[in-house]
Formats: sequence, structure tokens, C-alpha cells
Amino acid sequence: MTDAAFPTTGYLAWQFSQIIAGRLERALRAEDLTLAQHNALQQVIWTPGVSAAEIARRSGITAQSMGAAVSGLVERGLLRREPHPTSRRSMCLFATAEGNETAARAASIARRIESETTSPLSPDDKDAIHRLLHRLVEELNPDALAVDSRSLN
Repeated sequence: MTDAAFPTTGYLAWQFSQIIAGRLERALRAEDLTLAQHNALQQVIWTPGVSAAEIARRSGITAQSMGAAVSGLVERGLLRREPHPTSRRSMCLFATAEGNETAARAASIARRIESETTSPLSPDDKDAIHRLLHRLVEELNPDALAVDSRSLN
């Protein structure tokens, strides 16, 4: 492949991300969640007490967009806000019981979509792609991987 080869790796990655995001967005309608809300809810499950600003940094979206997503989840009773212990300007986010249930159903939907979209690949290929993407994200947006490991056990 030459430097001018088409399609580029970036183009292919973008195409795949569009495919998986579109399918996930449609499937999440069953839970009345947007992609941003799903991301916010999962981030709170992974790291209880995280702020909306931190979720925005991890997600690579604007704080305003994430704030709107979080507000919708709070209004629905899926998340609750509590004052930050040391910062008057920040609020900590926690999932409610209903939020935990919704997050579990949404995570199941996301796993199904991932399984469907990666079905042409062998298990070894899936592992290799996962490792490579993890390495790239770790280098380019390490905040995206900053979760409380205690919550993943």
C-alpha cells in the first residue's frame, strides 16, 4: 500500500465508528437513551462520583453536550447529583437503582451490537484489534480509559 492509498486507515476507522454508532444509537432507543446519555451512564457506573466535565473529557465531547445528556438522565431519575467534597464548582454523579438497571440493559445492547458488527472476525482478530485500539486510545486520549478499577470487578 502506498501513502496515497485509499481507503486510509483513518477513513476505515471512521467508517466503522459510524456504522457501530448508528446501530447502537438505533438499538438504544429501546431504553430511551442517546449515545451521549449511554456513555454518561456507563461512565458513572464505572466510576461512581465522577463529574460531568470528567465524562466529557473521557468521551471527547464538549462539556455543554455532556451537561445536557447528564441533565436528561437526572430528570429521568437515572442519575443523582451530589456536592463534590472539595470543589464547590463541581457535582459528583451517582446512578440510582433505576439507573443501574437501565445501564445494565444498555450495556447488554452495546455488547450485542459489538458482537454483530465484529462477527466477520475471528476471536484472535477481535483480540488483536482490541489491543491495538486500546494502545491508540491510551496514547491519544488516556482520559478515556481512566476508570475506577474497583468498579470493574
